[in-house]
Amino acid sequence: MRVEIERARDLRFDDGRPVRAASAVTRFGDGWLIIQDDATHAAWERPGGIRPLRVVAAADGRETFSSAEGTKHLKPDFEAACEVPGGVLLLGSGSSPARMRACVVDAEGGFTVADLAPVYDAAAAALGLAPGALNLEGACVAGGELRWFQRGNSGAGVPSASVDVDLAALLAVVAGQGAAGDVSVGGVRRYDLGEVGGVALAITDAVALPDGRVVVSAAAEDTPNAIDDGPVVGAAVAVLAEGRPPEVAALPRPDKIEGLAVRSCDEEGVSLLAVVDADDPAVPSSALDLRLRW
Repeated sequence: MRVEIERARDLRFDDGRPVRAASAVTRFGDGWLIIQDDATHAAWERPGGIRPLRVVAAADGRETFSSAEGTKHLKPDFEAACEVPGGVLLLGSGSSPARMRACVVDAEGGFTVADLAPVYDAAAAALGLAPGALNLEGACVAGGELRWFQRGNSGAGVPSASVDVDLAALLAVVAGQGAAGDVSVGGVRRYDLGEVGGVALAITDAVALPDGRVVVSAAAEDTPNAIDDGPVVGAAVAVLAEGRPPEVAALPRPDKIEGLAVRSCDEEGVSLLAVVDADDPAVPSSALDLRLRW
């Protein structure tokens, strides 16, 4: 298995502003919804351009957040996105109490946000993680359930892993028709994708294929915790299948892929759209067209 970068491009809004901190991407309407983890708006890429789409209310009157401004703790940190019945589901990373929210963006572009702290607590308990170690960065729908991926951290001794969540119950909570404490969480899986330069490849996003396999992006980022960025020394794409070890294909350069979506799939491989976070709000995130060949 090998992966090729067929095209790379910068992401900018129609007015020239950079799409910042791209953290997830998924199909939406006639285009793609690209999530910015440090802003209240996503970037909706449609034929002809990219425009902002609000996914959460302003915090303390602010629409964007950064360490330099002392507002990083306010950012929504939506790190995972996937298509669900009726729209797109966005999920916070869970790395702090303020990041334990979900948002559903409906087909008309409206949004509903709900606190999911009890679900995050259940995920942490299932994974055996201490407070502050949770960093859920990817999600996809697999077997009718939400498969939610914890990004590992070799420096902290945390492996990449996933839990399965009752998707229907979770969506009911966001719709105001259920209690977060009643959402079941289980089906723990742990993954070893290898390492680069002594730093483990950690899962950063996931997308399901029609045959039930899951494609994940991974980065070897040398960071001590779930909050701070660090140097990325390697990156890869991997295929996960039940009962088989992961198949891993190294990327030709260490791009920090944070979001992954399927463009098309055939018997020879899969074409993917990936988004890369530049870890600098002044630098536009980039989009990569990848071809993964079996």
